[in-house]
Amino acid sequence: MLHQLLVSVKKPFIKMVPVPKPECLSGSGQVLNIPSLCNQYSVKKPLIVTDGVLRKLGLLDNMLAALETASIEYSLFDEVLPDPDFAAVRKGVERYKQQGCDGIIAFGGGSPMDCAKAIAGSAKSNKDVSKLTGLLKVHRPLMPIIAIPTTAGTGSEGTVAAVVSDVESKMKRSITDPFLVPKVAVLDPDIMLGLPAQITAETGADALTHAIESYLSQYSNSFTERCSISAIKAIFDYLPAAYQQGSDKVAREKMAIASYEAGLAFTRTYIGYVHAIAHQLGAFYHVPHGRANAIVLPHVLRFTAQRDNARLTQLSLALGYKDSAQFIDNVESLLRALNIPTVIPELNKSDIPRLAKQAIKEAFGEYPVPEEMTVAECQQLLSTLLDTGVH
Repeated sequence: MLHQLLVSVKKPFIKMVPVPKPECLSGSGQVLNIPSLCNQYSVKKPLIVTDGVLRKLGLLDNMLAALETASIEYSLFDEVLPDPDFAAVRKGVERYKQQGCDGIIAFGGGSPMDCAKAIAGSAKSNKDVSKLTGLLKVHRPLMPIIAIPTTAGTGSEGTVAAVVSDVESKMKRSITDPFLVPKVAVLDPDIMLGLPAQITAETGADALTHAIESYLSQYSNSFTERCSISAIKAIFDYLPAAYQQGSDKVAREKMAIASYEAGLAFTRTYIGYVHAIAHQLGAFYHVPHGRANAIVLPHVLRFTAQRDNARLTQLSLALGYKDSAQFIDNVESLLRALNIPTVIPELNKSDIPRLAKQAIKEAFGEYPVPEEMTVAECQQLLSTLLDTGVH
């Protein structure tokens, strides 16, 4: 009951905080417009935040060539690893300041995107990244951030948050502030065409989780509900095609838009137990975030359905299902079609009490979950994810 009381107290204040919406450019070849966006936002020398794999694959080549043709100088920071930590952010801040940059281009999946936003917050506020974790710690407008997602999943190009790993405590920390929302989101399906099938599946499941948890949130409103429903429908319609035929440009663009819509939704409503549990699996075992969400999602939905949750029933009916059980069955069918595993091989039984405690602690008072989960219930859920050798 205390959790619900805290959520109820915070709800009117959450609704009062304005969340900006990025300018959104969608379509084939949009990365070629980056020079004009730099000029539009008076960026003379951007820091490009990405990872080494994307650079080696040549995904940045067209954008870099366009910047060079336009005589726009840039500095390339391509040292972002999966689950970026405080050290990566500090290194990026140092590069930004040393090179005299005045804007940031975030190019990549969730890790480069989160790292870029954290670099922006730290560089502009002159605070160490460790001092920015939590709510509303940035305190000031940032330099322009142009976000170019290479996956259709995190929705970070439209959100108020950046998630950074705290290596010492084995926890993921969230920096949450409306000032972190990028100025522009550039959704170009061309740079997603070569995305491996597994990453397509897992990032798509991440977007699905965002849309569902947003709708179920007690902070949801008519705008976020429309975004969530639109995203969920598009994911069911187009994720299988993007997974099976990676060169399907229409499916890629539809998924990019769905991910963006899901981002617009959950950044205004927060998330829930799926993310709270998935964050622990990522921090402890480096399980990719989308995969962790996809594995946990059906279990949390069934937990919610067992309590006859009205929001889940409402969502199921809005999507055209007869009840929540049919909706959850279809979620599981989609995940099976994407070859999403059902267990976490890395999960150690002895870690479950600590994982459950930290997941419930993360959610408590922060996430407006539709139903409350106890630590014991979370432990039971995690136990079902153990790899027993029987699948």
